[in-house]
Amino acid sequence: MSSKRNVYLDMKSIEEAREILFREFGLIKTGIETIDSAQARGRVLAKPAVAAISSPNFHAAAMDGIAVDAALTFGASEEAPKILIPGENAFWVNTGHPMPPGTNGVIMIEHLNIIGELQVEIEAPVFPWQNVRKMGEDIVATQLLFPRGHQINSYSLGALLSGGIFRIQVYKKPRVLIIPTGSELKTWQEVQSVPLKPGDVVESNSAVLGGLARDHGAEFTCHSMLRDDLSFIQKAVKEAAAGEFDMVCIIGGSSAGSEDFARPVIASLGEVFVHGVTMMPGKPVLFGRINQIPVFGIPGYPVSAIVAFEQFAGPLLLNMQGLPPMEIRTAEVAPARKIASKLGQEEFLRVKIGSVDGNLISSQLPRGSGSITTITEADGIIRIPKNLEGINERERVTAQLLRPVSAIENTVVIIGSHDNTLDLLADQIRRTDAGVSISSSHVGSMGGLMAIRNRACHMAGAHLLDPADGSYNISYIEKHLPDEKVRMVNLVMREQGLILPKGNPNRVESIEDLKDKGLRFINRQPGSGTRILLDYKLATLGIDPDDITGYENDEYTHMSVSVAVLSGRADAGLGIMAAAKALDLDFIPVVTEEYDLVIPERFFESAKIRAVLETIRSADFKNRVSSLGGYGVEKTGKVIYSSS
Repeated sequence: MSSKRNVYLDMKSIEEAREILFREFGLIKTGIETIDSAQARGRVLAKPAVAAISSPNFHAAAMDGIAVDAALTFGASEEAPKILIPGENAFWVNTGHPMPPGTNGVIMIEHLNIIGELQVEIEAPVFPWQNVRKMGEDIVATQLLFPRGHQINSYSLGALLSGGIFRIQVYKKPRVLIIPTGSELKTWQEVQSVPLKPGDVVESNSAVLGGLARDHGAEFTCHSMLRDDLSFIQKAVKEAAAGEFDMVCIIGGSSAGSEDFARPVIASLGEVFVHGVTMMPGKPVLFGRINQIPVFGIPGYPVSAIVAFEQFAGPLLLNMQGLPPMEIRTAEVAPARKIASKLGQEEFLRVKIGSVDGNLISSQLPRGSGSITTITEADGIIRIPKNLEGINERERVTAQLLRPVSAIENTVVIIGSHDNTLDLLADQIRRTDAGVSISSSHVGSMGGLMAIRNRACHMAGAHLLDPADGSYNISYIEKHLPDEKVRMVNLVMREQGLILPKGNPNRVESIEDLKDKGLRFINRQPGSGTRILLDYKLATLGIDPDDITGYENDEYTHMSVSVAVLSGRADAGLGIMAAAKALDLDFIPVVTEEYDLVIPERFFESAKIRAVLETIRSADFKNRVSSLGGYGVEKTGKVIYSSS
């Protein structure tokens, strides 16, 4: 069959697609199996659980003391105590012991006056069944403990075993076959022995989707990777749909390209119900039926794959075994900055969240559906409806939480300029104070000061050069935060310079060479301290930014600049020495600069900020910073400015 383009002829909304999914597959349940009750946590009963024995199955003493016939104790008082004789009309018992025949009450040992070895005195009566666990008090034989459809939790295990139910019938776990496709894919085992070539991609989606399948109560098998060949993929799917599996997920090939074979495979073997959903990421998802088995085409980009699975395949797996939908924790958050969104597509926006002045503030992460770190770093997800063009700054919206609120409350939110030591600080603080974490968002130094002004962070990272006197940050604080009392703490002194390919093949010596040699440059974003430094240097040298090829192309972090140089996308970039060293690139120093943390006064004495400052001032942190290269720690942790 020749390759041809798939076209999204009739994209569905999430709600429409899910309605179709459950209309076609909602009545499917997995088979029934019998398992040991002790191993049943998390499973769903396919048949009711009826007690076989009572619990307790005898009258049991509930206290240490003496068991008696309660009628013998009536009339006892402090003025008229009664004498009982152990072994005749009173019997010593411990908690849990069977009640002796003819007894129906227990007098606690602390309420007895022991007279010698043969008599005990009581000063109060006991009423029938006082301090006794009667037979069947908890469970009565033949009692329905749990109906079918009940999900067994840890507490349920105790009831089942106490009621003599040692084997139960439950729905089988769905069996999912995951088929990764793509000629560019390499297994992690292959990459260990053979380095990646340009165009090669480490296959990780099968592990991710396998983990998600388990999270949804299923078992999974991963097929060997298949190259982009219609006949190979068709054969694998046909065998899977005719075999032992309850669901098949084809990873990759679900889009509209000429080498995307998920749709033609499903269409040739069965029926396609949905191809394309108005959501981002995850738009290319598709599903259909082959031999009564649901078959999904899952997009190949990692975040798209996760969203598609969680919105469709996961809920269906839960339904197959009678499990309820997963509980979603939510909270009201306010974006730190205005968020634009595309009309007509529901967007799943990954965000970091921190608690600032009692409000949960969100900062958006990059939107790329191919970047797995945009979801591993996320604290939550904001769903932007398809009929909105975005969310305004500080507009309160609902976010699905990926971390507990308690963890978010103990997160220090740092917004501003990027520096490699922030990642090191995030790791180091978990050694010194495991309860505190750091969330850093990189929007440039000016963006950090604006976040402080908007009460959207606890501190800002900044290295803003004042060309008038060579100082850093102070004049910008005084101009942009005139009503905010802050303290400025030095994090590091660092080397900024030109990041170049290893070996410096263009023989670059200075910033002038960017123009003179016509080099392709990668810049930092407007508002960043590095961009301000570059503009200052260009102005000093009399160079027009328009004469720098690539001046308009920018990245948000020093490491991204280094990667652009390493990949050959740029011949040079301006950044820190540590970023060049991390990727084994050449570096020419331009300036030694301050990188400071600007902290509002109202936070300075809070416990989590104290924890950050103590970590920064520690010898371990300073030693780790020094080992990165290009840093000085002589002022690290010192308060170098306080606004009045």
